[in-house]
Amino acid sequence: MFDNVKKAAEDHPEQVEKFSDQAIDKGGDAADQATGDKYGKQVDTAQEKADDAIGQ
Repeated sequence: MFDNVKKAAEDHPEQVEKFSDQAIDKGGDAADQATGDKYGKQVDTAQEKADDAIGQ
């Protein structure tokens, strides 16, 4: 099953990028909400690093 997922990701990198961006944004939004945006800059930095690690 993992091979099928990997192949699909390789065949559709733009969709993978879109999905990962959405997941990173939602995670950052959840962290901001949970902390009352107290760590907004740190969350933004973490989001940028996560996106860089996954690929743009």
